[in-house]
Amino acid sequence: MPTKYVRSISSGVKVGGVRGEENLVSVHFRCYDRGSVRQVYLDNNATTLVDPAVFEAMKPFFLENYGNASSIHTLGQKARAVVEDSRAQVAELIGSKTTEIVFTSGGTESDNTALRGVATALRSRGNHIITTTIEHSAILHPCRQLEAEGFRVSFLKVDRQGLLSLDRLREAIDEDTILISVMHANNEIGVIEPLKEIAALARDRGVLLHTDAVQTVGKITLDVENLGVDLLSLSAHKFHGPKGVGALYVRGDVALLPLLHGGGHERSRRAGTLNVPGIVGLGKTCELAGAFLQDFGTRVGGLRDKLEKGIVEGIPDTVVNGSTRERVPHLSNISFRGIEGEALLIALDFQGVAVSTGSACSSGTVEPSHVLMALGGDRGLHKSAIRLSLSRMNDDQDIDYVLGILPEVVKKMRQVTPTYRSG
Repeated sequence: MPTKYVRSISSGVKVGGVRGEENLVSVHFRCYDRGSVRQVYLDNNATTLVDPAVFEAMKPFFLENYGNASSIHTLGQKARAVVEDSRAQVAELIGSKTTEIVFTSGGTESDNTALRGVATALRSRGNHIITTTIEHSAILHPCRQLEAEGFRVSFLKVDRQGLLSLDRLREAIDEDTILISVMHANNEIGVIEPLKEIAALARDRGVLLHTDAVQTVGKITLDVENLGVDLLSLSAHKFHGPKGVGALYVRGDVALLPLLHGGGHERSRRAGTLNVPGIVGLGKTCELAGAFLQDFGTRVGGLRDKLEKGIVEGIPDTVVNGSTRERVPHLSNISFRGIEGEALLIALDFQGVAVSTGSACSSGTVEPSHVLMALGGDRGLHKSAIRLSLSRMNDDQDIDYVLGILPEVVKKMRQVTPTYRSG
């Protein structure tokens, strides 16, 4: 049978359905029917459902107001106006000035632009960059490339909870340090790094601070002035916006050379024709996220706690990875001793539950997560981990369903695992 939307949590809007059918989709839509198997999506750190209100806001800029935002005719100026409105919506969510928002294609481009843009702009002043061992690959890989180009990069270790030591950072800064990049919250374990303290230390030493905030923007209250960061990356599709659009916050006086060269778009900080529908979607996403922030922290956080508590109490030999205090409200990373995380992911998928074993950008590997390995401990236990990430589209029924099937799935897998039986 074709996929059909079957449930909504609050009032919705109508959109085109499968094979011409029309379906009611709510702003809080999450669940759909795939035959007789219930679908529960708990891989929201990989990507999220586009909010129907965001989709509706974008549609006119594909089919009606399709002008190039750099054109001076009427259609072009209409596009320019909505781009600037969207820039203001992004700025309002993160507490910045509109002139400090640079639109990009997403978190990876934002991260690369921040690293390479600052490194090349300040190379005459120094060649040392500091980051951590648990960063996203969009930070780690560019840093490795910068090393190959003659920069010196320090990859600082974190503690068993995933937190960076301020003393370790202080010791790493020297006279050649030009940039520190520390993610706001880790995408695999959700730990929130002490950015305010890191920013104060960086400022005292005259060093710029970038943060990958892809997993926190729209999910926890965030103000760039309060945090004290100089650059910040965000991506729309991580909080119910479209894929292929994001932004980089660049504090007004920060020297930054563009990653892409061409026309003088985005105040000469990012060349390329602006993705007007995507930018409109990002702006609307930020507007909605601001309205839902309190709900996200309390309701979604409560769902995560219910899920985690049910797993730990109902299934023996489970371990929650990373700090359970300093973390985002929507994520739990749990190891199930004696079984492979990839195998558990597949078993859950057969039951209609979507989870992951780590970053979606490194899917397909059977190696343990580099983030979990950086915490130290048992390699085998790290290979048994899955990441459960929620969004505001999830509800109590989702959690009840997972808690209803997961213990039996794990039990059956362990029964055919000799190493677990002998242990």
